Amino acid sequence: MGVDKAKGKAKEMVGKATGNDRMAAEGKTDQAKAKMREAAEEAREKAQGVRDSLRDRDDR
Repeated sequence: MGVDKAKGKAKEMVGKATGNDRMAAEGKTDQAKAKMREAAEEAREKAQGVRDSLRDRDDR
């Protein structure tokens, strides 16, 4: 679990424990944002890998 996801989870848990619905919702939102950032980074890395493999093929 990434740091941002962990922070979001902590915020969600504190919000639930204290009855603060807004904080709990913010925690869930923070977790979703972190998950989207991770997915975007993974897609970028995969695209870069494909690009590099195609470049290597052209160099032959």
